Amino acid sequence: MSRFFQTVAVAAAASFACGGAIAAPELDAGSRQPLNLYAIAIFVLFVISTLGITYQAARRTQSTRDFYTAGGGISGLQNGLAIAGDYMSAATLLGLSSLVFARGFDGFVYTIGFFVGWPLILFLMAERLRNLGRYTFADIVSYRLDERRVRILAAVGSLTVVCFYLIVQMVGAGELIQLLFGIDYAYAIVIVGVLMVAYVVFGGMIATTWVQIVKAVMMLAGGTLLLVLALSPFGFSFEELARRAVAVHKDGANIMAPGSLLSDPITALSLSIGLVCGTAALPHILMRFFTVPNAREARKSVFYASGFIGYFFLVVCVLGLAAIVTVGTDPAYFEGGIIGGRLRGGGNMPVMHLAKSAGGDLLFGFLAAVAFATILAVVSGLALAGASAIAHDLYAKVMRRGTATEAEEFRVSRIATVAIGVVAILLGLVFRGQNVAFMVALAFGVAASVNFPVLILSIYWRGLTTAGAISGLITAVGLVILSPAVWQKVLGYPKAIFPYDHPALFSMSIAFLVTWLVSRLDRSAAARSERAAFEAQSVRAETGLGAAGAARH
Repeated sequence: MSRFFQTVAVAAAASFACGGAIAAPELDAGSRQPLNLYAIAIFVLFVISTLGITYQAARRTQSTRDFYTAGGGISGLQNGLAIAGDYMSAATLLGLSSLVFARGFDGFVYTIGFFVGWPLILFLMAERLRNLGRYTFADIVSYRLDERRVRILAAVGSLTVVCFYLIVQMVGAGELIQLLFGIDYAYAIVIVGVLMVAYVVFGGMIATTWVQIVKAVMMLAGGTLLLVLALSPFGFSFEELARRAVAVHKDGANIMAPGSLLSDPITALSLSIGLVCGTAALPHILMRFFTVPNAREARKSVFYASGFIGYFFLVVCVLGLAAIVTVGTDPAYFEGGIIGGRLRGGGNMPVMHLAKSAGGDLLFGFLAAVAFATILAVVSGLALAGASAIAHDLYAKVMRRGTATEAEEFRVSRIATVAIGVVAILLGLVFRGQNVAFMVALAFGVAASVNFPVLILSIYWRGLTTAGAISGLITAVGLVILSPAVWQKVLGYPKAIFPYDHPALFSMSIAFLVTWLVSRLDRSAAARSERAAFEAQSVRAETGLGAAGAARH
């Protein structure tokens, strides 16, 4: 096994050292940065250190519980950092800062949508998730319902979200590495896929957790350092920074007011609901609550994660404004005007140009390496969530009906991880060059429409039945498929049947309504049994004990 890690480390280092030279003639010189040795060195150091962590984790990963949940031994602070590392993707640093750079206040409002879901998780879900779940969110929704049917639909919903997210991350990885490191797109995709599989197959949740923690610390440290350097020319006065940004931006004072992103209230509301409720139902985020020893640590996890994420989002928004002043006034970085032009040598990633202007090649290289490390951390979490849905939900609980041994499930988990890695590489290659940014909102929309209603009702509503849950799930999936995001952009039909790009406002509301109505009309014996089982579930959700154990306690 040690030979494997040495081979991967050498391959990664060699790829980054010589890949630029191999791929350079194929790339337009105006579309990528010169080879940055700092970025290569920092990223190779990250890869080698995380592979070392994976090697140590592999020695401790001996069971399915270790593989899925790190044995439940992660502390609240560690898990909070890991959640932040999982949630703060490269799109956070690069995409949201670019949105603030281009749209000002609109970008800030959009950023808030990604954050508001965390108080919802803290106050409504964290404790109950930890007490009810074992490995996956399907464990919770099938606790008192028909396990086989509900698990199938829950697993399909989880895998759908995982696939959409993987497409965005893999395409982003290829484009980012091609731009910042000079590595050919195909090489970049394969490197990400191989490292992702290595982290998860050998180290499971233990390795994935520490990869996410290391990445979160790097991102928080890099963002804070850049924030200090960016604010220092303005006397650390946000007011002065905002005044200078308004003076430079082509839209002037309009960047400090709501604009085009909020011009359609229905779309804005639907997108916001998708972001808020989708956050509370992302399978790779929910899975992290099973890694802590008790409900108290689960609450602490959300508390710490909310603080880290909220702080970093504020940092990103300030960096977007600082980039307006720094990048917008430097003709060496810009072509064609303040907004709508193209940043020379860096696409549309003004925060990277801000880093180069404020900290030179070293800070630029550090943030470039952090951005790539971010993708590795996120895809590792996604791969683990997908593998658990396949091995635990579909194989062990549906196909084998609970008769699979732990060794069999453990083996299938690793096979599923390799399969997901192959699929991720293929998806990255298939979607090369396509605009997949809409899939981020689509992943949140699917999670909000499909996962969130059945999850929250299974926890809090006594009247939920299997028939109601399945009806709501099918209805939500149908509306999402009929929306332009899937019907036109994914399936390629000329016109969508359902008119809204962000369907969560309607699909989630209708899913709740259909689930409630069908459950109320269900008078079967199974439905009566499921309602009666709610009391025992509530005791466990509140105490972490079964009914008998709670009585003894």
